[in-house]
Amino acid sequence: MAPAQSQASDSFPDDSLEYESALVLKTETIQIEHLQFPPGEGDFQAEAHTLFVNLTPRPLHYLQKQDGKTHTGLYCHGDMLLTPANTPLFVRWERDENCLQIQLPELFLKRVSEETLGKDGDRLTLVPTFQSRNQPLEAIATLLISEMQQRQPNGVLYLDSLANVLAVQMLRYYGTTTAQLSSYEGGLLTYQLNQVLDYIDAELAQDMKLADLAGLLDMSPFHFGRLFKQSMGISPHQYVIQQRIERAKHLLKKSDRAIIDIALECGFTSHSHLSKQFRKVVGTTPRNFRVQKL
Repeated sequence: MAPAQSQASDSFPDDSLEYESALVLKTETIQIEHLQFPPGEGDFQAEAHTLFVNLTPRPLHYLQKQDGKTHTGLYCHGDMLLTPANTPLFVRWERDENCLQIQLPELFLKRVSEETLGKDGDRLTLVPTFQSRNQPLEAIATLLISEMQQRQPNGVLYLDSLANVLAVQMLRYYGTTTAQLSSYEGGLLTYQLNQVLDYIDAELAQDMKLADLAGLLDMSPFHFGRLFKQSMGISPHQYVIQQRIERAKHLLKKSDRAIIDIALECGFTSHSHLSKQFRKVVGTTPRNFRVQKL
């Protein structure tokens, strides 16, 4: 896959959502970039672990070199190339390139390895891999593509959740040693759940991160997300959206404030962002809901 040269030394220093263009989406835990290039070749080396997912509708021939090995082959739609952090990569492609580049910071993967899999983050890393197929990773890539295509992304909490799942699956399938997930059943304890729900209610206007919620209970984000869903039946991200909509409904009924002000107070980025989520959940727009409230 053709790498994005400008991202070679990016270490993701920011902790907020950056929607840089129609082709780049970045948070503290993940960076996604849609790459499209004419035929050519290039060298690449990044500080982040990089997963390339081929998106061309017909097979594309590549020559690739990394970790002292050379691979040539026809990449079909969904085929993947994995390049661990700080691993030099050379790529040559013969027709128009179209792929998704997903990067996870090295420190983030180490933290996931230690907190979620109980492994030494300095010893468990990724193996350079050519032309691989992996259904779980392909499913996550599809969600990330959808997120990039939206005018108003779902926010840091959603992308953090996908980044944690992606990191765990990459370690499980492409780690240097076998990694097994611990089993956690029964969901969160009542006092734990109440602590998290109270925090969400108090911080609803803020763009919360999964690590913030998990940190309240001293859990890894991945395990927290699984236990929260067992308790509530929905993911943390879905619950936050639900609560933001409920607060917006209350403010629309009880006040004559501008809809943009209500949107910002409820944690949405704009009037249109609120309208999109409101229509999806309630079935109508905030403006129509306000008119119909009587």
